[in-house]
Amino acid sequence: MTTFAPDSLALNRKLPLWYQVSQSLRASILGRAPHDPLRLPTEDRLAEHYGVSVLTMRQALKELETEGLISRHRRRGTFIEPSARRAAPVRLLGSVDAIVAQQSGERTTVLEHGPAPVPAELAEYFPGLDETTAYRRLRRDGHSGEPTNWAENLVHPELADRIDLADLARWPMTKVLRDAVGVRISRITDTVEARLADPETSRLLQVPLLSPILHYTGVTYDESGRVVDVARIHYRGDRFSFSVTVEAD
Repeated sequence: MTTFAPDSLALNRKLPLWYQVSQSLRASILGRAPHDPLRLPTEDRLAEHYGVSVLTMRQALKELETEGLISRHRRRGTFIEPSARRAAPVRLLGSVDAIVAQQSGERTTVLEHGPAPVPAELAEYFPGLDETTAYRRLRRDGHSGEPTNWAENLVHPELADRIDLADLARWPMTKVLRDAVGVRISRITDTVEARLADPETSRLLQVPLLSPILHYTGVTYDESGRVVDVARIHYRGDRFSFSVTVEAD
């Protein structure tokens, strides 16, 4: 019988091997194609594939079984659960409306807001300013209530007085700035990178410490070229993938 082929993995000896293997196999399962087989290779073959001991492989599989991603049957083998949740794509399609759509449709809680020092790594975006106004929000799946991402927006202070927190509980910051505050947005630059969950992200998103996340940074400019907002969004790595559509001229 044909078995599922997981991605390869370059092991980091500073992290628990079983954890790295479980996260790599988890990502392979959640990102699988619809036609991929559901049966996994044997423990021995998986251990050989990842370059770990059978005991380490068994511990990694136990973690995935606990999550409900796989089921193990004596004499029959190990199988991916057909209902295992597929990753939702973070799509950047080249328009402000696409970004608004990506960030909409979830239950949002405003955690806190107020003046905050400009982080050193973002100082280039706020020349001459020592402080911005920071907004921190947690988003949950509209059906399950499960945390999916948390966002921090650093907004130009002169705009903060015109932002209604009730709007932020309903809409993404981009929409609030454009439609409620009246900012004429000229462009947004996006960066997406893989990171490991720090203690704050682990707590808010209810994921293990050092588990993979997608870290999005969006810099919003008005028509004068001034930065009005820097958004930093931390997406659960098990719920999202990253894709870009590039169209020919």
